[in-house]
Amino acid sequence: MTKKVLIISTSLRNNANSEILAHETERGATDAGHQVEFISLKDKNIGFCKGCMACQKLGHCVINDDANAITEKMKNSDVIVWATPVYYYEMSGQMKTLIDRANSIYATGYNFKDVYVITTSADGAENTVQTVINGLNGWSACLPGTSIKGFLNGGGLEEPNDAKQNSQLLQKAYDLGKNI
Repeated sequence: MTKKVLIISTSLRNNANSEILAHETERGATDAGHQVEFISLKDKNIGFCKGCMACQKLGHCVINDDANAITEKMKNSDVIVWATPVYYYEMSGQMKTLIDRANSIYATGYNFKDVYVITTSADGAENTVQTVINGLNGWSACLPGTSIKGFLNGGGLEEPNDAKQNSQLLQKAYDLGKNI
């Protein structure tokens, strides 16, 4: 079955390891026959949620920036893949900001049920990414029927572009996309 897959790369760094792995996941999902859209937050203007809750009545945020268009794409996707660098043992701030701004999803509904996560970090320890998983599990818990279906941890990547030199990790990213 063909799925609409939305990959959201949240790193703002050029040659970001998380984005490199996200592109490999994109390639795998495309090769599997899925309809894939890749969004990078690099050049997006996304302001902070004001907590006004107007989105619950309007079906979209009152702030007129790039978050509304991305949220619409999220709602209409079957699968969402988040790719984030790990900063201080947590998802990137821009990822968290977009999640907060996608609050209209609760009131307007959504198609996606499957969520996948790609993380990269300089620290290679397994528990480095646990708070990222905890944060996304919290988000999923607020969206009935959704859950994290897959996870790729790219730990031990210290410099930009390091992921391109790790053929094993690139293969895992490709396989993640292929098996969505």
